[in-house]
Amino acid sequence: MATSFSSAKASETLDVEELREKHYNATVLSVDRIHETLLRMRVQSDDGPMDYEPGQYTALALGAWEPRFDGASSLEPDVMAKLIKRAYSISCPLLDAKKELVCCRDYLEVEFYITLVPKPDHESPRRPPLTPRLFALREGDRLQMNRHVVGHYTLEPVGPEDNVIFAATGTGEAPHNAMSAELLRRGHRGNIASMTCVRYRQDAGYLWEQILLNEKFSNYRYNVYTTREKENVDQNDPNFVGKQYLQDIIRPEVFEREFGWTPDPKNTHVFLCGNPDMIGIPKKGSDGELEFPPNPGMVELLLSQGFDLDQPRQPGNIHFEKYW
Repeated sequence: MATSFSSAKASETLDVEELREKHYNATVLSVDRIHETLLRMRVQSDDGPMDYEPGQYTALALGAWEPRFDGASSLEPDVMAKLIKRAYSISCPLLDAKKELVCCRDYLEVEFYITLVPKPDHESPRRPPLTPRLFALREGDRLQMNRHVVGHYTLEPVGPEDNVIFAATGTGEAPHNAMSAELLRRGHRGNIASMTCVRYRQDAGYLWEQILLNEKFSNYRYNVYTTREKENVDQNDPNFVGKQYLQDIIRPEVFEREFGWTPDPKNTHVFLCGNPDMIGIPKKGSDGELEFPPNPGMVELLLSQGFDLDQPRQPGNIHFEKYW
C-alpha cells in the first residue's frame, strides 16, 4: 500500500504493519476509476465467498492511519490508530468479459460502487472520512470487509410476474444492479424498469453495461437522467429539457412515455435508494400519521398513486434502503 508523508509520520508512533495484520481481512483485486470522484472496486475476502442476497450491504473499513488520496491529514494520535467504517451496498458487474449476463454471486469477490465524499482539506480531528482513503487504494492493497452481510432491502417480496421499478440517485443504484441481474438470471417475466438520476452522464458508472442489457432483454429498461448537463441548464440549447428528477419521471404519464408501461400498484414493487430528498422519507407524527418533507419525494408521490409503504408488520410495495 502506498505511503504518504502523513502515514509516514503516523508510523513514527504506530506500527502500521501490525495494525493492518490485526484488522484487515480482505484484498483489493481491482479498481476501475470512472473519473476522479467515482470508482468501482472489487474486494476479495481472505475467508472465501460471502453469503448474501442481492440488495444487501456490508461494511468496509480502513485505519485512520492510512493515507488519503490527496495527502491531507490532521488527526490526533489516539484517533490515528482507529478504524473508519462505512456501510456499502454490494453492486454487480452485470456483464462478464464476453458481455454475458452475470450475477454478483457468480464471483468470489465483491464489487462496490463508491463516490468520493467531498471533505475539507483538513479533516475533523475526531471523525475522519473514509472515502478519501478508499480512493488511495490500488490493486493488492488490504482493508477490512465485514463478512456479516445484512439488510432487508431484497427481492423477497417480488413474485415472478410482478413488475419492478428501481429508482436511485448516483451510487444508490449499486443494490439495484445486483437485484436486476438476479431477476434477469431467473428469467423474470414481469417488466423491470431501472432509472438513475446523476449530475452528469459520466456519473453513470455502469452505463455501457446497461445499454447492452437494454438490447438483450425485452422486459428490461434502464434510463439515466441528468441535472447539470447543458440540456438541463441552458435554455438556448436545442435539446433543452430542464433538470430531470426521478420525482418527475415517476408521474404515470411521464413514466409510460419513458418505459412503455404504466405502473399498477396491484402488481408493481418500487425500490428506492440514494438521496433522502429523492426518497422523501416520512416520519410518524404524534398522531401516528405520516409526515412528509416540504418537497414531495418518491414515497409521497407513489402513495398518491395507490402504492403502500412497506413497514414492519405492514407489508407494502414501496421499499427504500434505510442505512443512509
